[in-house]
Amino acid sequence: MSIIKSYAAKNAGGELEVWEYDAGELLPEDVEVKVDYCGICHSDLSMIDNEWGFSQYPLVAGHEVIGHVVALGSAAQNKGLKIGQRVGIGWTARSCGHCDACIDGNQINCTEGSVPTILNHGGFADKLRADWQWVIPLPDNIDIETAGPMLCGGITVFKPLLMHHVTATSRVGVIGIGGLGHIAIKLLRAMGAEVTAFSSNPSKEQEVRAMGADHVVNSRSPEALKELAGQFDLIINTVNVDLNWQPYFEALASGGNFHTVGAVLTPLPVPAFTLIGGDRSVSGSATGNPFELRKLMKFAGRSKVAPITELFPMSKINDAIQHVRDGKARYRVVLKADF
Repeated sequence: MSIIKSYAAKNAGGELEVWEYDAGELLPEDVEVKVDYCGICHSDLSMIDNEWGFSQYPLVAGHEVIGHVVALGSAAQNKGLKIGQRVGIGWTARSCGHCDACIDGNQINCTEGSVPTILNHGGFADKLRADWQWVIPLPDNIDIETAGPMLCGGITVFKPLLMHHVTATSRVGVIGIGGLGHIAIKLLRAMGAEVTAFSSNPSKEQEVRAMGADHVVNSRSPEALKELAGQFDLIINTVNVDLNWQPYFEALASGGNFHTVGAVLTPLPVPAFTLIGGDRSVSGSATGNPFELRKLMKFAGRSKVAPITELFPMSKINDAIQHVRDGKARYRVVLKADF
């Protein structure tokens, strides 16, 4: 028997309780990781609450894991990972490895059904398991206490920068300066891009500039938004609430792109001529594939990009989750394992 100790939700919206489960025999492609730190993401709350309708209970959330390798399956022993190595695990734990998307290196869109870490039993635990390719080696120069949120929040905003070929000459806007948005600003600053932050809270301006924003715009000011027409190569939306999107579409330069990673539940109304006039486009993305995750962690380590975090012991997990629910996190919460 291989018993794993965890904190699990037994029903939708319930408080997390100590729960032990038998993980069974280690699969050939699997890596078992001892958890050192695990971030709390709003997606964890959505899964705990069954907001998306596919949660399974008992549910062990947690998908921003920093830990070290404690066991390797028979087929994972010659894949570049070693016992004791520091690694991370993000949103995805498994993909089939043989569908067209996986063969193309697009494992995050595995057509045979990738498995989220949470449904695989996640990182609110002393250990967890994942397929070796989703176990991401960490560079020695990264801060392990704050690195966890980079594996979900970080890759979520890094992916659009790769997709749209952002460079030091790019002009990029970021909507929403929360857990995702503040990481986006830090990454863009490290890449040398010109960064404009759209915030509904003007009192944050000094703090947002300290993160690396060149400009801070009040997103509640129609006049301020109108003045930005035709300026941006890329605008990244990180919020999940409905806004008046038209001023942002009109703020795109010729060939510009509006890219959402915020899970807005209402349709985006996009007039055809807004796209046609100026060759503009609207797109979205999820997280990243294993190569993109490796690339991000190397870049973050080298450039010293790290989220702003608050640390809680994992034994205080319900307090930490309530802190996130109450909107008090500045800007990401990380749990330190203390089993």
